[in-house]
Amino acid sequence: MTGRIAEDKVEQIRTRADIVEVISDYVSLKRSGRNHVGLCPFHAEKTPSFNVNADRQIYHCFGCGVGGDVFAFLMNIEGLNFPDAVRRLGERYGIEVEEEQVTPEEERRREERERMLRVVEVACDFYHRLLVEDPQGKPARDYLRQRGFDGELARQFRLGWAPGGWEALAKHLRAKGFDPVWARDRIGLIRASHEQGRGDYDLFRARLLFPIFDERGRAVAFGGRLLQGSGPKYINSPESPIYHKSRVLYGLCQARDAMRQSGDAIVVEGYFDQMALYRAGFCNAVATCGTALTAEHVRLLKRFADRVLLLFDQDDAGRKATVRAMDVLVPEGLQTMVVTLDAGEDPDSFLCKHDADDMRERLAAARPALEMFMAQTLEEHGAGIENRARAVEKILARLRLLPGDIERDLYLKELASRTGLDEALLRRKVRPVAQPSVPPRVSVVTARPPAAVDSRAVAAAPSVALKAQRILLRLLLSYEVARDEARRIGIDELFDAGDMHLLAERAVALPAENAPLEEKMRIDDLDATQQGLLSGILIEDEGLYAENSDELFQQCRETVKKERMKQRLQQLQGLMREAERGQDFSGLANWQREFQELTRRLKG
Repeated sequence: MTGRIAEDKVEQIRTRADIVEVISDYVSLKRSGRNHVGLCPFHAEKTPSFNVNADRQIYHCFGCGVGGDVFAFLMNIEGLNFPDAVRRLGERYGIEVEEEQVTPEEERRREERERMLRVVEVACDFYHRLLVEDPQGKPARDYLRQRGFDGELARQFRLGWAPGGWEALAKHLRAKGFDPVWARDRIGLIRASHEQGRGDYDLFRARLLFPIFDERGRAVAFGGRLLQGSGPKYINSPESPIYHKSRVLYGLCQARDAMRQSGDAIVVEGYFDQMALYRAGFCNAVATCGTALTAEHVRLLKRFADRVLLLFDQDDAGRKATVRAMDVLVPEGLQTMVVTLDAGEDPDSFLCKHDADDMRERLAAARPALEMFMAQTLEEHGAGIENRARAVEKILARLRLLPGDIERDLYLKELASRTGLDEALLRRKVRPVAQPSVPPRVSVVTARPPAAVDSRAVAAAPSVALKAQRILLRLLLSYEVARDEARRIGIDELFDAGDMHLLAERAVALPAENAPLEEKMRIDDLDATQQGLLSGILIEDEGLYAENSDELFQQCRETVKKERMKQRLQQLQGLMREAERGQDFSGLANWQREFQELTRRLKG
């Protein structure tokens, strides 16, 4: 498949496909009013919150927020890209998918990517056969048996053996007709020799190999463990156009179904840790590929689970890795738990001495990462005033990461109880109050222009503005008169920057003809978050706000305006404090005037 799928072909498949029929292959659905409902396949739940609307051909889960059309569902459930989802549905409904010609540059990039994937796949097969069939692989087979990993597990994960010779893979690839430039310069599986008379040599030699697969199950890289001799214990493939270690999790293609079913993802550090858990029946485990957990990893996990169990080595490095992982997991709203083992243990060594029930008990006893961080930080810093102050500052820095007000408040109460500090003081340190009873006394800073309102801060603070903006978006999607009003006053006055703003821009650009909303407001070119937001609105009753839409529009507009003013007051407080510390009386006077004017307008 080399071209672009024509839009009219996509439309033909969209029209022919029945989303209820397609989703029923994966989810047991029951009719409920105008929708079909079932248990969400993307997160664990006991009460159905997954809705499918046959009229509009969309789905939405009110539990985890995923949603979209029939293409989006296949992409999420099968890990397909959009063209492959279109082809899959085309095959199902007997529609031949022709493709349009792409530009030479697009074709060249596609061919290069396919060639690199093919080189890694051939290397994976080569190394795997050496492990399971060839006498050269006996040291690796013996080593795996020693550690309790049988041939079936080696086949499931396509483990391999890189022989100790200079150029075993290089010779194999040449014999298969591959230009060495692909394996050497683009992927890094072979290296150019600088020794006189010697050719390219293999990156991996005398190592047990762990193929690394992307979420679609395609081999993209390797990790290699040295079994004997000198050298680094582990080495990994270098980054390449098909492999970015910050975006790939080892074992994800084997773990994603179990993660969806349980709602949990177990994150470990090593390849053997992941395989040991898988062998013991914990199939929802993944490992990072020689790097710390990244924001890209978290977004990947969020597609399959809503709770992450961090199961790292029980040493200083493991504790530091836990804190780093917590810092990227918590802001994304994923419930983050820490599993503790005995000192010096890792998941693999623990399972060598204990059975699966013992590990299950440890997982069940997992504690919230922030709760554990708070306890450890206070204990490590001791009871001295300065030490305790530093500990509290570290804890408050993490509490600022929490996206939810309720959870943050509960942690603040706990911190106040543990330290004896005033809860109101801690609350001000995490998120300044909107309006102090007495403006701060005069003081000073180098004057600077007013800071722009940060939409993320609005989203993280009161949800009132977000709720108002969601209703406004619903009104724009439903009523031409609301779109006219939005065009008149401008989208920026109603929506903060972000996904709602983008959808609102599309809404005001909708044609006025009397066509179904889902046809006018295209969903398949949006990202996953935008699709979830839009599908949640589209699946609601179309006449939800019909009776008082004009009045509701103005109320929501005023709510957004008021919440922005409150947010600006918070910013002004910070600016006045900086001015006071810097003794910039001129700057402070400016901020105070704006603060007083805003306060007066807000009261009015």
